[in-house]
Formats: sequence, C-alpha cells, structure tokens
Amino acid sequence: MKKLLFLFDTDPVPSVFDTVVGYDGGADSVTGYAGVTPENVGALIDGCIYTRGGKDKQNTAIFVGGGNMAKGEELYETVKKHFFGPFRVSVMLDSNGSNTTAAAGVALLAKGRDLKGKKAVVLAGTGPVGMRAAGFFGMEGCDVTITSRTKERAEQAAEVIAKRFGISVSGAAGATDEERTEAVKDANIVYSAGAIGVQLLPKSAWENNPNIELLADVNAQPPMGIEGVEAMDKGKDYDGKIAYGALGIGGLKLKLHRECITKMFESSEGTYDAEEIYALAKEMA
Repeated sequence: MKKLLFLFDTDPVPSVFDTVVGYDGGADSVTGYAGVTPENVGALIDGCIYTRGGKDKQNTAIFVGGGNMAKGEELYETVKKHFFGPFRVSVMLDSNGSNTTAAAGVALLAKGRDLKGKKAVVLAGTGPVGMRAAGFFGMEGCDVTITSRTKERAEQAAEVIAKRFGISVSGAAGATDEERTEAVKDANIVYSAGAIGVQLLPKSAWENNPNIELLADVNAQPPMGIEGVEAMDKGKDYDGKIAYGALGIGGLKLKLHRECITKMFESSEGTYDAEEIYALAKEMA
C-alpha cells in the first residue's frame, strides 16, 4: 500500500519546498493542488477519506500549506470538519512553514532552560512565523511583546495570538531602529521574524544590553535580521548571549517537518497544528 500525501495549497502554485519535504518524510507519492479554498476542497477530501478502508487509511494524509496563514487555518478547520467516524485521515497545517520554523526556533531557545517569566520580544511579529513564535513563547510562560510598523497593527495581531493560544500578548511600534531598540531594551529574549534581507536590529541594540540572554533570527539572506548574528549560528555564545541563526534553526526545522510527515502515516487520526508540532520540536531539539 503506497503512502500518498496530498498538498492542499492556498497559493496559485503548489509549493515545491513542501513537495520535496513530503517525499523526504516518507511519502511514496506527493500530489499538489493549487488555489484550494474551503469552498472547493470538499471533493478533494472525499477522495482521501472514501477510497481506503480500515488501517489502509493511514497511508493517505493531507498537508495544508500556502503562503497565507489565515487562509491555511480556515482550510485546515474545514478539512477537519469534513471528517466523521472512521472517515478521516491525518492532516497537518504548516502555511508558509510557520509552524515548523517557529517551533524549531523557540524549542532551541527553550532547550535546557526555563523560559517562564522571561520577557520575549518578537520583531516583525505580525507575520506567520512571528505570530506562531509569540504563541510558543506564551506557552512557555514568557511575557510576550510583538512589534510591527505601527503599534495599531501590532496590537491587532497580538489580539489574534492571544485568542488562538489563550495567552497575553502586547503590541509595540517597530518601524525604525530606534523603536525596535526601545522595544528590546528590557527583553531577555529577542526573536527576529522579518522578511529575508531586512535588518531589524543593529548590533548596538543588543551586544551591551545586560538584559538580553537569547537571540534568534530566521532570516537566512544578508543582511541578517539581527546584525552580528550569523546564519550558521547554533547556540553560539556572544559574551554570554546565546544566538541561533536561520540555518542553525533550519536544520531542526527540516527534521521536524520530515518527522511530522512520517508520523502522519502512523495513524489515520493525527492532527498536526501549532501545539502538536511544538511538542514534537521540543522532543527533537
């Protein structure tokens, strides 16, 4: 019985990245569908749940992806609602790689440490990775703040995160180096989740800051999101400040993504969203 993975992608073109990792995670066949919405997904789900019986169903799985987390979440919930009784297969949500990337980064920062009570600031925290990272920090008991170009936008995203994870999150303005430097002034943890090739924090904002203990940057393309942190850093000690760069995080992210795919084929009832993926990341970190 072949292991079949179906990519339900909300973008106009199915993700090549997710296709490759699907094969590397153990799928025998990966089929991608583009432009999938809650309105047109019904027939695709039917094809997954009605074609195999009993334990054979565990050899079919669904991966919900695409670049828009809000659309992905809506599609993921629609897929789950379509299941009933034994007519279900395992499903995973990882729009824009946000669950696996954020989970890997926060899990590495939490490895061997108690983050409860620490002040965590997520720079550019209104994007998919930033919002998930903020949620994971909240799950660890951190005092969480996210930044955006405007305080209003940051606060709106903070409300969404708080509702999704049942935690308290604050929003702060972060349009300039000065605003972002002010935002991290009292931080113990800084997680940079901005777009590739955009520097968000100058080295002067953190190298002599006595409060900052941990740094993470998911930007792999120069200039780095946090000046002075290198993409290959994996727990590098900068005078007492421990740093993880994008490639240092990326190794665990890819292993985590592959492991989630593998686990989906162990049962027909697996659901892999933020909480499940983060729990697995902590085991693997």
